[in-house]
Amino acid sequence: MIKRIAIAVLSYFFLSSWALAEVREEVVKFQVDGQNVVGTLALPDGGPAPVVLLFHGFTGKRDELAVATTKEGVFQRTARLLAEKGIASLRIDFRGSGESTDISFADTTFEKQIADGLAAIKFVEGDARVDGQKLGIIGWSQGGMVASAVAGRSKAPDVVALWAAVATPAETFAGLIGADSMKAGMTTGDTPLNIKLPWGAEIALKQGFFDGIAAIKPGDEIAAYKGPLFVAQGSEDTTVVPASANVFLDQHEGTEVKWTDKMDHVFNAFTGPETLDKMVGATIDFMGPNLK
Repeated sequence: MIKRIAIAVLSYFFLSSWALAEVREEVVKFQVDGQNVVGTLALPDGGPAPVVLLFHGFTGKRDELAVATTKEGVFQRTARLLAEKGIASLRIDFRGSGESTDISFADTTFEKQIADGLAAIKFVEGDARVDGQKLGIIGWSQGGMVASAVAGRSKAPDVVALWAAVATPAETFAGLIGADSMKAGMTTGDTPLNIKLPWGAEIALKQGFFDGIAAIKPGDEIAAYKGPLFVAQGSEDTTVVPASANVFLDQHEGTEVKWTDKMDHVFNAFTGPETLDKMVGATIDFMGPNLK
């Protein structure tokens, strides 16, 4: 690694140099293997702006998880804050999630989500409403793991931010779905395995998802990406353990920032937007100069 900087508070040095803008949103679609991926394109006023892709986490969707005391979800709020600083964004529902329902959630795999992310890059590169040559990625949780692979395989992003990103999939998913389900998932074939998650949700997954847990190496994926990297990790996160951040930082070669705060896996969103706003502000602080 080179030029690693550890920070825990927000600096507004670069934020002040970005003009405020209004945001308008449009639902868009593009296809991967003949199946629709649905997303929301958030556009600031003015001409084509730099654009950031937003990748959601396991069982998530692009507009999920309402932030307490607000009327916004985590990524919806992030998109607005980006737009206020002159940055467009595209937040997508991976196939099988949200409104991207041409396949079922049971058919979700990491490789399909990576393919969706790579296709999202092609989409914004060809869309005249944004400047797809000035590109960033923000990935949260499993979406951060996907972002590491998209960045490493495409080499396209100018800057990447990983928020509470999964770095050790076997450890993380064993904690989420249990050792018995992990073992059963490796032999389920094309028959969905029913799983109850710690927060009460019930899902079904096929063997392809479990094969992906064994196959993907997030540290190796991010090693292929040489651009600037922002890694945010909460000290109170029990879903993705705090040490996970160092897996990405240790494997990545290039400019790095590690941002930490006393936050859980959802950036304390259940109590309000304060911590999320600090993290988003720090992310924009880092991303802005690399997207200008």
